[in-house]
Amino acid sequence: MLSNNSKINGQKSLRARLFVGSSVLTILLGFTVLLSVSVGPVPISIEKVLSVLLTLGPIETTIHSPLEYLIVTELRLPRIIVGLLVGIGLSVAGVTMQALFRNPMADPGIIGISAGGSFGAVIAIALQLDQQSLISVPGCAFIGSMASAMIVYSFGHSKGYLSMPALLLSGVAVSAFFSSLISAIVVLENDSNSVREILFWLAGGLDSRSWDHVITAGPLIILGSIIIIFYSRDLNLLNLNDSDAKALGVNINFARPMLIILSALLTAMAVAVSGTIIFVGLITPHMLRLIVGPDHRILVPLSALAGGIFVVLADTLARTMIQPAELQVGMVTSFLGAPFFLFLLVKNKSRLQTF
Repeated sequence: MLSNNSKINGQKSLRARLFVGSSVLTILLGFTVLLSVSVGPVPISIEKVLSVLLTLGPIETTIHSPLEYLIVTELRLPRIIVGLLVGIGLSVAGVTMQALFRNPMADPGIIGISAGGSFGAVIAIALQLDQQSLISVPGCAFIGSMASAMIVYSFGHSKGYLSMPALLLSGVAVSAFFSSLISAIVVLENDSNSVREILFWLAGGLDSRSWDHVITAGPLIILGSIIIIFYSRDLNLLNLNDSDAKALGVNINFARPMLIILSALLTAMAVAVSGTIIFVGLITPHMLRLIVGPDHRILVPLSALAGGIFVVLADTLARTMIQPAELQVGMVTSFLGAPFFLFLLVKNKSRLQTF
């Protein structure tokens, strides 16, 4: 009886924390989006932004001008939504990999998965496949991300154990390998337009994003994130050793490969529409762990919201810090993420051993 009551109370506490956390982050996300839409080379007041957003719905307003409507709906809003999707995808992929690899420093960018996705996407751009089909870049990015994930996992996993040093070092090696292939493609590419596009894209940015990019990446990122959220309990158990996870009912032969594939898919979709943006999947889950704890049933959905907020804020800084010039959002996330990664490395120095 006491056990049942304890279980019911635990479920209520879980739902309460999830509700409060998601409510706070949703409100913060709304303010972040309004702020991001309103700032830029042509400032638009919050009131006019809301007027445009209401006009997109059933309410017709005349507070805004036609130019302001065009700026909001065709320039800033699709860019912000793509940033939101990229943040969701990279954060959910990051928190999933940290659980699967039992590695607090696992991240799509750090362990080479973003580099593999970038290589696949660069191949598509160099061969001008992106001009033939919208799915060519995401498809090639997914293949590259999956190849990276499998290589890193195979080197980091031996006899049922995961080695943090092996995982990190193999991630560095895979990133260096794919980066060298990308450099070779840039050097050998004769088309100056393709070279410019590749270099600009590799810096990681959201400029010139359109509704086509939202349609390309949105459904798969949202669907993949929802599936991972449903497997949050399994992530809690997979964070233990395999024998304990099996004893508690997890089919690790299905769950782990499926979650790796979904993480690679989320990374590939993010890379395909934004280029290489790293450290998002590292920063947001760790910041949330300090607040809500390690339970993935709370951590995964809140990481999705926090990741979206982080990327939108980083992009807002990137395009407003040195107006009229514009930084790439990948530069901002790297500037913030590199010191944070070094901090985690020092903090987890004693854990750099085989799990």
